[in-house]
This record gives sequence, structure tokens and C-alpha cells, in this order.
Amino acid sequence: VLFTSDHGCHFKTRNSEYKRSCHESSIRVPTALCGPSFDGGGQIDALVSLIDLPPTLLDAVGLPIPPGMEGRSILPLLRGRSHEGVRTGREGHPWPEEVFVQISESQVARAIRTRRWKYCVNAPDRDPWAHSGADCYVEEALYDLQADPYELDNLVGIEAYRAVADDLRRRLLARMVAAGEPEPVIEAAPPR
Repeated sequence: VLFTSDHGCHFKTRNSEYKRSCHESSIRVPTALCGPSFDGGGQIDALVSLIDLPPTLLDAVGLPIPPGMEGRSILPLLRGRSHEGVRTGREGHPWPEEVFVQISESQVARAIRTRRWKYCVNAPDRDPWAHSGADCYVEEALYDLQADPYELDNLVGIEAYRAVADDLRRRLLARMVAAGEPEPVIEAAPPR
């Protein structure tokens, strides 16, 4: 049995935002699984995406995961770690170190979240009702989730974090291309 919900909603408690932003209160969803492969209780602390749920359910009931299906079964995460201590997914490949987020309706935006960092870009001149993507994005947010779990201190544009933003930009672009989007330009936020 899988129980999940719509994405979170912070009901405009963050400025004028509603529920479609890169913030944790918008993108985290409650999810619980129960059944033969999930009887132990507990939590998985790996970054898991909604696209991982269909392959997980197929894997849990013993059905093959179609080769073209996106996402990975989380069952290997329940069974431990590889000898290097790196969590592994399907076929022993390392579990992704980030989650890719597509934001629509209120804005055309993309984000990447690692255990420590959240990096979000926005296409400010795109009508989200007419376009699902963009050729050009602008850096909108950078949060250190370890030091600032409530995402109150946006570090985007601060020179001391430029290397972090550049690494996350590279990783976000790779995930966008892997999801089938043409590689866009991401403009750096103005320095501050």
C-alpha cells in the first residue's frame, strides 16, 4: 500500500508565494509504504523523487521495471549500502545525490536539491500557462539547508558562495538535459 499526497503548501506564509516554489514546504510530500517489502518501519534518508515510486511498486510486487521507465526502485535503499558506503540503486549504480524539481503554473522554474544545498532558477519573462520551459533562466535562490533548514537566508549572488552555485548550476543543467529539455542558459544572479 502506498500513501502519498499532493505537494506541500505553505499558504502564503513565505512572502507572496502560494505553493509552487522551490521551497521545502512546497516540494516535500508525505509518503508511506506498507507491504511485504516495507514491514520494517523507519525512514529512508536518501533523496527520493516521485518518479521513483512507480518502479518501487513494480519491484515490490516482483514485476519487471520497464527499461525506459524513469526513476529507480527504492528497495535497494532498504537493503543497505555498497562496500564503499555509497547508497546504491538499480543495478548497483550509485543513488543520485540530488533531486531535480520542475516548477510550473506560478512560474517557469527549475531547482536542484542535495542533502545540503537548494539551488533554484526562474525564467522571469515566460508565461507559465503558455510555456513549460525556457531558453534562459536566472538564478533565484541558493539555500544552505544544513545551516538554514527553514530557507530564510537566500545566499544567491553572494560571492563567497559562487563556487557552490556554479557546481549546482552544472548539475542542474545536466539533470534538465537528462529530462529531455534543451540545455538553456542560466544567468548568474547580480553580485551582492
